[in-house]
This record gives sequence, structure tokens and C-alpha cells, in this order.
Amino acid sequence: MITVRDIKKSYGTDSSKNLVLKGVSCEFESGEKCAIVGSSGSGKSTLINCIGGLENIDDGEIIINGIKINKLGNEQLRRFRRDNLGFVFQFYNLLPNLCVRDNIRVGEKLSKNPMDYGELLRFLDLERCEYQYPSELSGGQQQRVSIARALIKNSPILLCDEPTGALDSVTSKEILKLLETINKKYGTTIIMVTHNSAIPRMMDTTIMMKDGMIVDIKKNQNPVSAEELTDL
Repeated sequence: MITVRDIKKSYGTDSSKNLVLKGVSCEFESGEKCAIVGSSGSGKSTLINCIGGLENIDDGEIIINGIKINKLGNEQLRRFRRDNLGFVFQFYNLLPNLCVRDNIRVGEKLSKNPMDYGELLRFLDLERCEYQYPSELSGGQQQRVSIARALIKNSPILLCDEPTGALDSVTSKEILKLLETINKKYGTTIIMVTHNSAIPRMMDTTIMMKDGMIVDIKKNQNPVSAEELTDL
């Protein structure tokens, strides 16, 4: 489904140029769960942002469902992201002046074929706080709303950048169990950037990054369930 070929990404110009991705290549299969791990500055967030079309690459190519997204114009890329990609971030990026319902339906309006709003609300256990505002919600509830907003577009790919990074261990497990269920129920491909060493145990594939390069790719033949993770 996703092929990344020898991509390079830098910031700055001339003498201040900083090469963050130094020729990265990898593949992601449809319906798999993949963790991208590495220390701060390894390039993992930059990689997922490039895959999501949020950052332009300097060289190489990114192919999703046969489409070279790095060759798309701005409007074409915007439409591609709308139809194919959902994003979940560490900091929930909810609109503070909108209630839960309206935050989720922002995503619904971006889709030609959205999921059923009521079903999604029940699935994510958000019915009781439907008309509350982000400031009235716990961190876990806010992250659920963020996930609902991404899912309602009915995107086949969910890109998650440290989705449990701002949560305690109990809430982190709840969110991971939720993502695990989403993967099984909808067949959603999940690519997750994380610094948590426990999370790769529940993933199908783990990509290890260091200094802007992939240093290892491991296939997990026996992923554990999120419920079994005890050291979050």
C-alpha cells in the first residue's frame, strides 16, 4: 500500500542546511500496524509527516496506492489527504470553541463517504460527552475525540504521532486498545511514531531509526494484545 523510496528531507539552506532524512526506504502493507521508533532527533516524526504529505521531500518518492504523492500539486495533495489519510497527534489539536460533536463533524464534512457518526460515537464511548467542550474533557477523552475526527473520514490509513505521549499509563493502554480494535474492525492501516519501548510488542512491524536513517526493520510474528502491555 505504501512504498517509501530513498527519500531525503532537509531544513535550512546553504551552510545552515540540516539533513534530517538521509535516504530512507521502507514499505507498509495494507491493514498492518507499524511502529516507528528512535530517539529524539532520529527523524521518525519527519518521516511520518512526509508520508502524510505534511512535509515536502527533497528527493526520492512516496507511493500510496499507486500514486506518487510527492508529484502531486497542492490541490491534488489536499484532496488525496482528505480521501486517504487520517491524522492523530500527541497534542489533540481540537477546536476549543466547538463541542465534541462539532469537532468530530469537522472531519465528517471532509469526506465523500464518512462513517456513521452515531455508530462511531458509541464505538468510542463518547455519547455522554457529546456536547461538552475540550476544556471539560480528560486527556484520554480528548484523544478519543481526536481519533473520532480522524476515523469519521473513513480513511484507510491512520498516521499517529506519539498518540499516547501526553497520557498516563492507564489511559495510554485504553487508547492503544482502541487503536487495536480499529485496526481489526475496519482494517485500517496504522503507522505510529512512538518513543515507548513497550508499544512495538503489539505491532506487526517495527522500524528503528537513528540519525535520519533506518537501522533495522523487525517483523513481529506473535504480536501481543494491548491489554497484555504492562510496562507503558
